[in-house]
Amino acid sequence: MPTVILTGLPVPGSPLADELRGLGFDVRPATGPQDTASVLAGVPADQRVAVVDSAFVGHVHALRLALTDPRFDACAVTGAFAVQPGARDVLDKAAALAPEGPGPYADRLADAVEAAGTSVQRPELGTLVATVPAGPAERDAATAAVAAVDDEAVRLRTAVKSRDGFFTTFFISPYSRYIARWCARRGLTPNQVTTASLITALIAAGCAATGERWGYVAAGVLLLVSFVLDCTDGQLARYSLQYSTMGAWLDATFDRAKEYSFYAGLALGAASNGDDVWGLALGSMILMTCRHVVDFSFNEANHDATANTSPTAALSDRLDSVGWTVWVRRMIILPIGERWAMIAVLTAFTTPRIVFYALLIGCAFGALYTTAGRVLRSLTRKATRTDRAAQALADLADSGPLAELQARLLRGRAGSFGSVYVAALGTLLMVGAALYLPFGDPRLIAVAVVYAMAAGLAVAAPLKGALDWLIPPLFRAAEYVTVLVLAAKADVPGALPAAFGLIAAVAYHHYDTVYRIRGGTGAPPHWLVRTIGGHEGRVLLITVLAAVLVSRAADFPVALTVTAVFVALVVLVESIRFWVSSGAPAVHDEGEPA
Repeated sequence: MPTVILTGLPVPGSPLADELRGLGFDVRPATGPQDTASVLAGVPADQRVAVVDSAFVGHVHALRLALTDPRFDACAVTGAFAVQPGARDVLDKAAALAPEGPGPYADRLADAVEAAGTSVQRPELGTLVATVPAGPAERDAATAAVAAVDDEAVRLRTAVKSRDGFFTTFFISPYSRYIARWCARRGLTPNQVTTASLITALIAAGCAATGERWGYVAAGVLLLVSFVLDCTDGQLARYSLQYSTMGAWLDATFDRAKEYSFYAGLALGAASNGDDVWGLALGSMILMTCRHVVDFSFNEANHDATANTSPTAALSDRLDSVGWTVWVRRMIILPIGERWAMIAVLTAFTTPRIVFYALLIGCAFGALYTTAGRVLRSLTRKATRTDRAAQALADLADSGPLAELQARLLRGRAGSFGSVYVAALGTLLMVGAALYLPFGDPRLIAVAVVYAMAAGLAVAAPLKGALDWLIPPLFRAAEYVTVLVLAAKADVPGALPAAFGLIAAVAYHHYDTVYRIRGGTGAPPHWLVRTIGGHEGRVLLITVLAAVLVSRAADFPVALTVTAVFVALVVLVESIRFWVSSGAPAVHDEGEPA
């Protein structure tokens, strides 16, 4: 159980001790700073510990924000300070020195810990109150200020993302926040709600796979229910501050699993009615994944970059100052709320083919709009990117042994080459050859070798160029589209579904890489990337398989399936091991991709 050390003489009639116990803390008194160190010594080092001034007056939610948020090693508001085990040594040293000075002792401890090099999170309280009154008059005023603000209303309001899509903001969040509170009061966790959302989406996919109108209607309704639960899990995490590494991973990966499973369900349902839309389903998955990689790469490249102002960014800011343009610009990129609503409605009332046509058109427009804007920003905003950003882009590139060997041979001599232009040329060559050459043509193997060499050349120099963030999405497009084209050209039953499974397995690996980097734990281990070949190794493998099996094209789906199962097993085992046991810091992503 976490512990609070309540410092100073108790204030008669103060509800503070009971409020702290209500937050799950064991409350221990300390009459003054000199006693705090001895009380602190009795608290196990592996427990969260807090120091709160006994004269504290404020909202319970202000205390909750300062004392219970698991994402930060140290967190404070006026009169209250808490640390996790990672910052315990620094707190012990600060308490032993009993820092003198004005203000509450908890604040002085927080300043001393921060001065020692540990970052202290200080949450923005807005209308919430957190203060240590100097006398009766100030205490009465602070008590009145607390009574004037309903902290439960604030807690509910802040459970919702501050920046979300139109559909989510106006059609989901007004009631899903109350579902989140209902879940919190019954002890449900965000991970349980996330799992319920996944199960609901999988049932929806199963209904779509029936190919019957009742199944399509049920699938549309269940997909919307799944999305409500998907919003609820994040709101529950914010409402109850139940952030976790596992939760961030589940939320991120389950969103993709739900959407892509539904695509597969639609394809199966269409097939039962004699309509083969597996190519459209696979194209939709490829487009969505590449679009997300654009988002991830651009954000990583510019996360800590220093740069001048951009005319494009200035125009965007001006547009955001006009209220209605904000919502229009959020809607036209078809974020997850609008996208799922469109899929649900079209599934219920039309056919899978129409669903995929609408999805491809809408997402292609959104991808072109956002990518064009980011390219313009990158060209007009002269950014100086850090080594960390360059390494993140290199990790996102997913280079295997062939590209790594080429990069090592060229390292130090590749500065004169434009990395992104080499990657673009290699991608165009690979995709163009796959489209032009017949299935199984051995010349495609030679093209794949050239592509692997171009991939190595593209990452031989640090990826600090203005447009180098485009390299990972270019590689994703090259690999995914090559697999799609070869599966389509094989023209045998099962080839496209097998390709769908292979791309799904590889895409999971790429999303897993993104969320490891976002969590600050670095990319997957090199042995994993090498084992599954890297993007260029997989492209070469698939072209070789097509050439070898050209006279036995019916075996090509089997080869794709075996490759998919191998990649999925290696990636999933390592991913689950990592996220369960890594001890990565608790996170909750507020910027989930559209």
